[in-house]
Amino acid sequence: MSADVTLPIWLFVLILLFAGVTFASHFLFPSVRWFLRRRLERAVEQLNTRLKTPIQPFKLASRTDTIRRLIYDPEVAQAIADHARSNKIREDVAFQKAERYAREIVPGFSAFTYFGFAIRAARILSQSLYRVRLVHANDRALEDIPAASTVIFVMNHRSNMDYVLVTWLAAERSALAYAVGEWARVWPLRQLVRAMGGYFIRRRHNNALYRKVLARYVQMATEAGVTQAVFPEGGLSRTGAMGRPKLGLFSYIIDGFKPGLSRDVVFVPVAINYDRVMEDRSLIEAQDSGTRAFRFTLWPIWRYLRRQIWHRITGRFHRYGYAAVSFGDPLSLTGFMQDGHQDPATDLGHVLMARIARVMPVTPVPLVAHALSQGVRSVVALEAVLRRKIAQAEARGIVLHIPRGDISYAMEVGLRALMERDHVTRIGDRLSVSAEGAEFLTFYAASILHLMGDQPDNSHMQDEKIHFSAT
Repeated sequence: MSADVTLPIWLFVLILLFAGVTFASHFLFPSVRWFLRRRLERAVEQLNTRLKTPIQPFKLASRTDTIRRLIYDPEVAQAIADHARSNKIREDVAFQKAERYAREIVPGFSAFTYFGFAIRAARILSQSLYRVRLVHANDRALEDIPAASTVIFVMNHRSNMDYVLVTWLAAERSALAYAVGEWARVWPLRQLVRAMGGYFIRRRHNNALYRKVLARYVQMATEAGVTQAVFPEGGLSRTGAMGRPKLGLFSYIIDGFKPGLSRDVVFVPVAINYDRVMEDRSLIEAQDSGTRAFRFTLWPIWRYLRRQIWHRITGRFHRYGYAAVSFGDPLSLTGFMQDGHQDPATDLGHVLMARIARVMPVTPVPLVAHALSQGVRSVVALEAVLRRKIAQAEARGIVLHIPRGDISYAMEVGLRALMERDHVTRIGDRLSVSAEGAEFLTFYAASILHLMGDQPDNSHMQDEKIHFSAT
């Protein structure tokens, strides 16, 4: 038993290697994971003391655990069985499909990524591109939201900058879980979106099984109190005006809501407007051609960043003007459901879109574009028209918060932005609009038509009587 054993060096090294891996996997790695997890838990506890709405445990749960909980949910299990029967396939095949859907939807939230990187990056990017203004914070109404409620921010969709802008402005309240379209399912955005708590939604090519998996995830997150952010329009506005809401997410939330048993859900309307939408040219071309979808690639972003870096180096860079955000009056789902609705999802969508329209910010470019699109072609007449329009709005009870409270300043800022892009030319007092510029004027003016007394076809807003209080 005590005899010596002779081994080749390579075999001895291999044994040591296996022993080291075994020790690490059974003793070292679990200890390191426990140590890091404890540090993360303490960091999240400290972070929650600063947030208006603390990060819920559901959001911090392991992604694998959430996926398992989702695919073994009784309603999902029934949907799997129904899918297998209707498509004449084995249930294990349908189960694998449901699991694939769950992995596609469920995020993997990282508090470090969100608060250590994303918030700082969002602030730097927003302030480097725009003069950011929180026009109507509505702090008192937001502070009155009960702590036990689930908060869902509902926003109009003007630009992909919406995600960046609202992430930063809502940073003091909570970490937002965005419902993100298929455009972001590309490397490296997919990993970043998941780490920030976003979940992906298929707008097309879905089926009953997919919709059930998505519905149950949304219902679980809502019941767990996860703060969410949704864009009811589903995509960017191609006309500049607000579009009709898509009701899928609202239907899921209402279907999972049990008055008196579920925690209350409070919807917070958020209105966003810009002096320049970075995607405006593509959106206008899509509207003209009737294109319904956009293929997202990283090349335009790289080209854009390269151009902006060069402009900064050469001293030719100017910010894109104002980007403004307003928070509207919150809506409690408990109170809404007590009113009685034959089609609650449709009614809820219409009411929320109306509340967003009420607080739509007015920035210089849309203001000037509105007057120019009506045929005004002199600087003197332009200022006179703007003053008359604003006075008429105030007579209707609408308060337009003009930048600096100075109509002349807002006019000059709006004109300068349009002239820099060669949409408008100024010679002395005379103004002329290029053929391309006319389309851009219509696009930007559409965002505030309802505030200026030129209401477009917004039948999707007529379920709630609108008394606009623009900000």
